[in-house]
Parts: sequence; C-alpha cells; structure tokens
Amino acid sequence: MPRKTKTESLETSVPERKPLVWLSGEVKSPPFTAEGRMEAGELLRALQEGQVLSMPHAETLPSVGARCGALRVRDAGQNWRIMYRLDKDAVVILEVYGKKTRKIPDEVIDRCKDRLKTYDAIVKSTKTK
Repeated sequence: MPRKTKTESLETSVPERKPLVWLSGEVKSPPFTAEGRMEAGELLRALQEGQVLSMPHAETLPSVGARCGALRVRDAGQNWRIMYRLDKDAVVILEVYGKKTRKIPDEVIDRCKDRLKTYDAIVKSTKTK
C-alpha cells in the first residue's frame, strides 16, 4: 500500500465547509474587538463544518424558523448575537446585532423572517429555471 504524503494526509483531514451566505450584518473591527471577531469566526467555522453548537455558545430560535439559531459572542462588555439558519448547502446569516436586553427585539425577529422569506423565494426561483 502506498504511503500518503504529508499534503495528502492534511487534505483528507480538513472537513468540508458549507459557505456562509450573508443576508445582513458583518463581523468587523470596530465595533467588534479583534478577540470578539476571532471568537465569532471560530463559531461560524464550527457551523460551517457541521458541528452542533449549544449553550453557552449558541441557542436555538424556533420563533424565527426551523433550523434557526443565534451565536452568542461576549466581547469587551458587549453581547453580540449572530442570527443564522442552517441549510443543507449553506449557513445563512440573517442579522448581527448588539444585544442590550434579555429578550430578542420583535423587530429583529421580524426582519430575520422577512429576509428568509425573500431569500427562499430567490433560491426557489433560480432552481425552477
């Protein structure tokens, strides 16, 4: 049996990553610190690689829709939420916002639902062509 080269063994160990589809928001400095941006990136990469995240890093959000959740990033005294939906072919980013209250504002949930509705309509129309 032929031996694997160092390059071949590295290629087979890297998990397949789903692409990120950004519908709104971004993670950049400022307002995130470099550390907060790195934490957000690590959590997003985990989602891309199919890892199941739970508290304290993520929470499910059935009020937004099926397969929806929010990543929880604490950054220099500020709590951030990255709202997302896991699709079979992508991680869809719905909103990034600074959390100031215990409850997710209704307008954030409504915006996420509207963005998903628009996104799903566009995806559906491109698949039927």
